[in-house]
Amino acid sequence: MNVPFLDLKQQYLGIKDEILAAVSNVFESTQFVLGKEVTAFEEEFAAFSGAKYGIAVNSGTSALHLALLAAGVGPGDEVITVPCTFVATVAAVEYTGAKPVFVDVDPVTYTMDPAKIEAAITPKTKAILPVHLYGNPADMDPILEIARRRGLLVIEDAAQAHGAEYKGRRCGSMGDLGCFSFYPGKNLGAYGEGGLVTTNSPEFTRTIRMLRDWGAEKKYHHLLKGYNYRMEGVQGAVLRVKLRYLEAWTEARRAHAVAYRNILSESGLALPTEIAGNRHVYHVYAVLTPRRQEFMDSLHSQGVQTGIHYPIPVHLMPAHADLGYGSGSFPVSEHVAAQEVSLPMFPEMTGEQIRAVGQAVANFQSVCV
Repeated sequence: MNVPFLDLKQQYLGIKDEILAAVSNVFESTQFVLGKEVTAFEEEFAAFSGAKYGIAVNSGTSALHLALLAAGVGPGDEVITVPCTFVATVAAVEYTGAKPVFVDVDPVTYTMDPAKIEAAITPKTKAILPVHLYGNPADMDPILEIARRRGLLVIEDAAQAHGAEYKGRRCGSMGDLGCFSFYPGKNLGAYGEGGLVTTNSPEFTRTIRMLRDWGAEKKYHHLLKGYNYRMEGVQGAVLRVKLRYLEAWTEARRAHAVAYRNILSESGLALPTEIAGNRHVYHVYAVLTPRRQEFMDSLHSQGVQTGIHYPIPVHLMPAHADLGYGSGSFPVSEHVAAQEVSLPMFPEMTGEQIRAVGQAVANFQSVCV
């Protein structure tokens, strides 16, 4: 049996009529940039995330960039984050002129290790940027405690964590600002690019609304030096439709994760861990194996598609060599990068497909014994 890594077409076909009607409404209204559909989506997604305000932008990277700028991050500042993430987390810090300062991740959750933060703080530190990697919430209480005690802002990278929860609180609602991506493959994906910033601050909201639209509070009145980071009306309409299904899709992902754990418990793979009291939303079902290439080749030969998130930690990328880190600087992040494999995970997966993945893994293991 062939098992795709992701099947966006199947999801689209299930909501096709609603999508086409929503997009048609945008065409009829001619509100192609921002407009009422985007405004409505901002309100609905903010409520979904447990925040007072949502500001829609054109990508998750833009969300991070504007959140950092609104927080006052700029040249000469430092932002503490992790190298075990997609490169956009770090790029957004550098867009502001600030310097990313890395700390390693926890070996169980692969998210920021709070015990490493204090040693990384300097007089230049302005903010802490934890990443809710793979849909697994970072350990936010100690991060927030350190930030409040040290007078730092917290900006959550929740690009993979739509609806994830930490001790009953939604990701994106706990820090000063939260940043989401709606890239098509995300748990809530647009039909193109999209992003959003959540916050409880009216001041941050006002600033980001200006920054996304050339720094203007009203047309041709530019109070700030801004950007063209506006969300398109079509994406707002699509995301409104899909948001209505997100909870059901999330529960399907979580059920698939339980099935995977049951099937793979004796596989020898390091499986994802959901901390008690939290809600992992499994944007990626990430396993670790020391024989990654052999493992992936075997699964591919059996019709099972896999991926890697992410093969090189940011501190070892040539593009970021100027940060001055070397091999061995962050051993947990390097270990994850060297061994991580993402198994197929999407809401529409069938039990037969999950069993096929399990059988493919078992076949690989039997050859390796």
